[in-house]
Amino acid sequence: MVSEAVFTFVIDTELLPHDFDHLFAFINYNYILPSIEQFSDVKRTTNNNIPVLSFTVISPQGNWYIDIEITAGKPIRVKMTPSLGTTKETLDELKEDLIINIQLFEERIRETILYFTWIEGEKVIPERPLQTRNRLIRRLFSGSMLPFFIIIIAASILLSFIFGQYLPIALVAFQFLTVLVSDRILIRTGDWQVTEKNSTVHLFEYHLPVDEHGDFLKKFNVDILTKIKTEIYEKTFAVGKDLNCESVAEVMSRYGFECKPDWMSTKRVNIHEIVKKASDRFGLPMPKIAIVNTMHPNAAASGPSPSRGVVLITTGLLVQLEDEEILSVVGHEFSHLKGRDPLVLFGLTSGEYLLRVYILWPFLVAFGLFYLFVSLGLVYFVAKFFEARADLESAIKIGKPKTLAEALEKIGFHRLQSERVHSYRILEWTGLDPHPPMYFRIARLERLQAHEEVKHPLIQSMKDNIRGFFAAFR
Repeated sequence: MVSEAVFTFVIDTELLPHDFDHLFAFINYNYILPSIEQFSDVKRTTNNNIPVLSFTVISPQGNWYIDIEITAGKPIRVKMTPSLGTTKETLDELKEDLIINIQLFEERIRETILYFTWIEGEKVIPERPLQTRNRLIRRLFSGSMLPFFIIIIAASILLSFIFGQYLPIALVAFQFLTVLVSDRILIRTGDWQVTEKNSTVHLFEYHLPVDEHGDFLKKFNVDILTKIKTEIYEKTFAVGKDLNCESVAEVMSRYGFECKPDWMSTKRVNIHEIVKKASDRFGLPMPKIAIVNTMHPNAAASGPSPSRGVVLITTGLLVQLEDEEILSVVGHEFSHLKGRDPLVLFGLTSGEYLLRVYILWPFLVAFGLFYLFVSLGLVYFVAKFFEARADLESAIKIGKPKTLAEALEKIGFHRLQSERVHSYRILEWTGLDPHPPMYFRIARLERLQAHEEVKHPLIQSMKDNIRGFFAAFR
């Protein structure tokens, strides 16, 4: 139970002032009205012309209540005043509800935002959806590289019938060679390579009204948008001018629309400085940095050793996260480089595969798909230890576990929403995904105390994962 007090927290947001009335309407329609019997005193007011949404959450038994006040702004400020008898778990769940709903609204707004991204001195590249081919390559050659290992193993089962008993060894050798050049493969999937000389990513967002967005897409295809983007670059960065409404107005008016300051926002991210800071904290060589120009938020790392590391970051991650959050996510990726996780997991999967082919083949014949499900499930469960260790080492080295938790809430809110269903949590633990469930990762980071005293992050992560796995069945 918590004592009667006021609990406050903030939520960083991309939203502009004219979006907040729509946000509060969204929360009311999608969160409050479907369970209206649990809410009372729903009000939308203003405080010094700043929109405020307030309401009271009431327990089904009527033995506690929580007064909520959400104040618009950058960041959004939330105040929760619980009555006696309210549990901390209830407050945490309510906070998660609000974060998920705000992220759902932001996702809807992003569909109507015109995004342009530049790196000074680099070629102008259009923003586009993550292409299937590149998405597959990044999944195969980043992070744990586990999907790549599993695909090779699955293919080898079929090919072994054709090429005989030595094929498994040849495939493992090929897999090992691929791990050794994974950094070169991954760097080629990036759109830009960041160095100390071109260290800053410039982001331009223009929020289009929902009713104008459809017409805009019909009128401006990728080629025209790239032309606009190039002309804006030539009018600003190329001649040493700042990116603002005044400097882009001429270009935008040439294509038939007006630049309104209230609809525009800009952001500068010195990504080289952020990665260098993580490199210094981990005591590792500076890796190569690749930027992928897609709004899908993601980061990855690969390489056979820290001296040949590659960190890949999407522009979507830079849009959605603040600098400290980006640093914590990059810290997670540095843990994979420090631990040589691609090589470790290569050894794990190759060992299981060779053992199965040369010694345990009768079990595969006898138990079929059930044996494969169990063996691969165990491999993925072990991989979860390394992902959990990456979270923990980022918290230790960067020193901001709650910041990493906030970053995961932003980029993983869909999984967080799905994991509200208890059976889905169990599937997340037992499924073929190298990451532990999102609810587990966030809760673990938020309650982390004295993280600098953790002596063996991998052992601690193994214990935490096993406890989390069994707790999911209760």
